[in-house]
Amino acid sequence: MGTMNIHFFLSSIFSALILSRAADTIPRDQPLTDGKTIISSGGKFELGFFSPTQTSSNRYLGIWFNNIGTVVWVANRDSPLNGTDGMLNFTRQGILTLQNGSGRVVWFSNTTRRVENPIAQLLDSGNLVVRDTTENYLWQSFDYPGDTALPGVKVGFDFKTGFRRSLWSWKSRNDPSKGVFSFIFDPRGFPQPFLMNGSIERFRGGPWNGQSFANSPSLLPSPTYNYIVVSDPDKVYFTYEITDSSVIARVVMQLNGFLELSTWNNQTQNWDNFGSAPADNCDIYGQCHAYGLCNSGNTPICRCLDKFEPKDPTEWARGNWSGGCVRKTSLNCQKEVKFLKYSGIKLPDTRFSWYGRGVTLNACEELCLRNCSCVAYAKLDTTGTNEDCLLWFDELMDIREFGVIGQDIYIKLDSSETEIGTGNSSKEKLKVLRISLPLAALSLLSALCLILYKRQKKKKKEEEQNQQRFSEGRGIRSSEMSCFNESKDDDLDLPLFDFATILDATNNFSLSKKLGEGGFGPVYKGMLKDGQEIAVKRLSRYSAQGTDEFKNEVIFIAKLQHRNLVKLLGCCIQAEEKMLIYEYMPNNSLDWFLFDTDRRSLLDWPKCFHIINGIARGLLYLHQDSRLRIIHRDLKPSNVLLDIDMNPKISDFGMARSFGGNETGAMTTRVVGTYGYMSPEYAEEGKFSVKSDVFSFGVLVLEILSGTRNRGFFHPDHHHNLLGHVWIHFKEGRVLEVITTHLRESCNLSEVERLVHVGLLCVQQCEEDRPSMSSVVLMLSSDIPLPLPKEPGFFTSRSQFGEVNSSSGKLGEHSGNELSITLLDAR
Repeated sequence: MGTMNIHFFLSSIFSALILSRAADTIPRDQPLTDGKTIISSGGKFELGFFSPTQTSSNRYLGIWFNNIGTVVWVANRDSPLNGTDGMLNFTRQGILTLQNGSGRVVWFSNTTRRVENPIAQLLDSGNLVVRDTTENYLWQSFDYPGDTALPGVKVGFDFKTGFRRSLWSWKSRNDPSKGVFSFIFDPRGFPQPFLMNGSIERFRGGPWNGQSFANSPSLLPSPTYNYIVVSDPDKVYFTYEITDSSVIARVVMQLNGFLELSTWNNQTQNWDNFGSAPADNCDIYGQCHAYGLCNSGNTPICRCLDKFEPKDPTEWARGNWSGGCVRKTSLNCQKEVKFLKYSGIKLPDTRFSWYGRGVTLNACEELCLRNCSCVAYAKLDTTGTNEDCLLWFDELMDIREFGVIGQDIYIKLDSSETEIGTGNSSKEKLKVLRISLPLAALSLLSALCLILYKRQKKKKKEEEQNQQRFSEGRGIRSSEMSCFNESKDDDLDLPLFDFATILDATNNFSLSKKLGEGGFGPVYKGMLKDGQEIAVKRLSRYSAQGTDEFKNEVIFIAKLQHRNLVKLLGCCIQAEEKMLIYEYMPNNSLDWFLFDTDRRSLLDWPKCFHIINGIARGLLYLHQDSRLRIIHRDLKPSNVLLDIDMNPKISDFGMARSFGGNETGAMTTRVVGTYGYMSPEYAEEGKFSVKSDVFSFGVLVLEILSGTRNRGFFHPDHHHNLLGHVWIHFKEGRVLEVITTHLRESCNLSEVERLVHVGLLCVQQCEEDRPSMSSVVLMLSSDIPLPLPKEPGFFTSRSQFGEVNSSSGKLGEHSGNELSITLLDAR
């Protein structure tokens, strides 16, 4: 399937190479047989016969990336061949057919027009076309996509013919026939894309607003690729194009129900996930049901819209939001109604809406007022180029909160609820006075402050002009050596890199330079003019982490110096752009090795032991030896980077907290971190301390040893998570069975048993039972006796916070997404 590299189990690889055609076409008189292939003119794609896995005896005709091997299209996905005697050729009517050894047709192109000399050609776009000698296409594979959409493939609906183009997941790794998940364009009401689980909505992209699908972060365009949506009386479809010809991209409907946009990374020889949907819990369709507002940064994630209340308050309080919300005051068409504006949201499901092209917002309001069934209206196009209007005539479903990137909707309410007056009553006039008088006083005060500010700024500028210098070789402005000049800490002197320098170093943030993406935003590899390699961490506009986390990371890392902590070289701030510049880690992050079935074998026992010790010493420095006592709060494999010598370096301090004196912890209502690594007291009560990091370290140790994630762990014999699984084996004296296979061949048994013991001590339910990091370092470097561990925390919590899994780029790989949680609250 799209996420899996095919295994070309031909009778012989060498014979396949010998028999391969050099041409990109299949003429009428030259059938293509199993063992032969054709390659597109530019060498990007190859067409031939394949088997999905080594254990499969079925044969399929498919198209794959020539130098990568990832399948992008299968002709006979529902009708496999049982042997290697398949043949692709033309009939007398010019129809391309796939036949088995007995001559039975298992697949054919439904070409409607007969031609004398048809030709099948594999284009460099990955499109297989049947054409005549005048280049007219009679049939094309792009009209019949499988689980993968290459640039140019259309997903949509033809209103004239009823023909639908959709993506369907594979049924399994061995079976490319249609699975349960599909990506479709629903033409009802105002068209919008849906990800379906059978007939059940799983994710909704939202209506196209001229720029994106109703501000869905999962489907936002980028400088490297553009979305194209065409909607007219005859058809509606969605496609995308790549603006950088060097980028290899695909959109895949994965086995696990995630729609992924990924790009090929030549450096790592793997597919990098550039975006996926659903991206979080609020991307799940109808999570908060009718008139419920979802925000993944809140706890709980659902609340009712203002002026609405839970339909069933008891069930709502229990976390069962299926009843949705209702108006506090019911609508009555015989009474006066008004509209209340709700800003910064993802527009609700538009299948039961009406779309008016060229209808102004005021006219839209009038239309909705006149129609008793109309419940809301909104301006659709956010580009300002069109006057388009949407009216809703059913309950508003699938609404989520987006803040500044969201759109506005006007919902019909009883006039008593809207608090919108006509401006004629004395009550309204008094209200205006109460507001306007303080505003006038505030304006006067602001004017005085502005005069003083300008005088001070002019004086400061005169002082700075004598010190201004610019380092051309590094692109650093020496006159602005501190990333935050307002800081009162004289030791916080970090170079401020010029934005143009970073653009040049990253080739304008090219996708080919992208190393990965986290909660903060994407990370790019770059090279300065002096040849130094850097990693650029770019704050995303749509990140749950914002300016506070950005400053947090700068302040902490600038003051920390340790061989097991990542080194911050500087930052770049220009307008809304905020970036951190780090030393480049050529071996990526620990999870890049740990949860990949192929790369995991590169982490032998000495390397694993070295990495665990390094992480422990880095944490000890944070907790005890640095000038500040720092709690990281988001320790996980993806936040442990590896240098060229595989030395671990703890990174990402955006969520860290510092303490002075003898303080070791605190309480918060702003829970941040990643489920699966968070300690029980922190996840449940908001209580965090140095022992919270110890718990995360324990989870990380057990993940390194087992090669398996704690969150999303599954075992057929029980329902425990990884911690519970290890605990069971520890009690039964079968520790070696939880260790990943390749480590058993190179490990020291006594060291393994001791590490598992230490890992379990670190993940104890009660923080008092967990050792400090100084004790952990001592345990790892000596033979001191260890106390017996008790039952670990979250012993049976495999599904406590839900599970989100995603397939990675190669056959046999499977990993769970890490959901970094930020629950925002007033500080």
